Amino acid sequence: MPQQQATGKWKETFAKGCLPQRYVLGLMGFFAVANAYSMRSCLSLAITEMVVVPKHKDHIVNDEYACPGGDLILRNHTNPDNEFDWDEKTQGLILSAFYWGYVITHIPGGLLAERFGGKQTLGLGILSTALLTLLTPLAARHGPNWMIAVRFLEGLGEGTTFPALNALLAQWVPPMERGKLGSLVFAGNQIGTVVSSSLTGILLKYWEGDWPDVFYLFGILGVIWYVAWCFLCYSDPASHPFITTEEREYLQETLGCVKRRENLAPTPWGKMALSLPLWSLVIGQIGHDWGLFTIQTDLPKYMKSVMHFSIAQNGFLSALPFLVMWFTAMGAGWLSDFLLIRKCLSVTAARKIFTTIASVGPGLGVIAASYAGCDKIAVATLFTVGMAFMGFFYPSLKVNALDLSPNYAGTLMAIVNGIGAISGIITPALIGYLTPNSTLLEWRLVFWISFSVIILTNIVYIIFGSGEVQPWNDPLNTTKEETIAWNANNDKVIIDGKENEKENGV
Repeated sequence: MPQQQATGKWKETFAKGCLPQRYVLGLMGFFAVANAYSMRSCLSLAITEMVVVPKHKDHIVNDEYACPGGDLILRNHTNPDNEFDWDEKTQGLILSAFYWGYVITHIPGGLLAERFGGKQTLGLGILSTALLTLLTPLAARHGPNWMIAVRFLEGLGEGTTFPALNALLAQWVPPMERGKLGSLVFAGNQIGTVVSSSLTGILLKYWEGDWPDVFYLFGILGVIWYVAWCFLCYSDPASHPFITTEEREYLQETLGCVKRRENLAPTPWGKMALSLPLWSLVIGQIGHDWGLFTIQTDLPKYMKSVMHFSIAQNGFLSALPFLVMWFTAMGAGWLSDFLLIRKCLSVTAARKIFTTIASVGPGLGVIAASYAGCDKIAVATLFTVGMAFMGFFYPSLKVNALDLSPNYAGTLMAIVNGIGAISGIITPALIGYLTPNSTLLEWRLVFWISFSVIILTNIVYIIFGSGEVQPWNDPLNTTKEETIAWNANNDKVIIDGKENEKENGV
């Protein structure tokens, strides 16, 4: 009993003395995304050291576009430590299997988070992925089919991540703080990828042959996060036992409620299906994910098989674009909020401008890198600079679902992120088929396809996208006229949609 009282006192002191609880949630959400991406992406680099270098690749050195250094790397590579004879197509299937499961649990995850709260919807999803990550070495040694099955199940667990986080942010984050807090949480993607790539590269270089340690490390970190999450975070301000009165009142004023709407009307599927702003957001997400997953999943293979970087260099250079992207995302989040608070831009204009920057920059970067030939410094620089612009995605497309419908934010994120993640199914498998010999020309075609998809989807978003709360956000109480008039003020968003709320300015 004294121990329980001490624990409760410590938690209360932490809650009241350090940070407002919405920032605690934001930090833990950041670590959730970082853990999720570490566990999903560590295989992308590890697989380059798990598989045997195919003997038929000896002919690549005679290719006129081949970069120097391939012969040396093949001679110095310790093939006996590489356990698996998986060709490029098999590797593509293994890498894409995660996303087969990932797209399935998005909508169930969003619905569960809206009805029962996002805390355990998110927490149990990350925990299950962590446990499966610990089992990955065992699955790999049982064969590629077992590996595909484990990656599929990991995807099922992580599919709830973003829908649950969006439902949590809708309950905790005021509209004018969504840029910076949304960027903080969702940009955990970059830090997770940076940590995963750099630590994986170090482990594979200095613990040669001990590739299972990569999965043990990130699996254990995921379990540790879940334990901390259970103690520190709650689904809404009303259920939080240690939130201050000042913060509760602030959230009441800016969000209109401090408790999840348990009497929420049934999801308006029909109206959502006819919503052009929603479909433009989905299409924009597909383009972004196509470019992101091409780099995130397969850049380590390009750096090794085409540019012939060592495993340690590969880990660092594969991480560098995402590290720079994280700094850009943080800056873009603050810039977005600043422009909105000063009323320099409307929400819709801010979302479209930032999304365009996040599309054109990376698209041009990867194309330029493919034409830089074998200049390693130029290639690494162009990938890094191009991907830095993708940081503008987080205060634009990534938070746009919150703009369209705070009430159904979890379901919207499920639809948008789930359909967008289909790109993660297509791109690794497609790259496996398009690059059987891993030549520069084969990869250049991959990057041109990526560029075309990113630009075309961005054009659709510019034409039909919106930053306004949609009429179907509250089908029982809100009229279209009320929603548009309130949103034009760019200060607050109707949550309950009642006339007296609009008149009183609550």
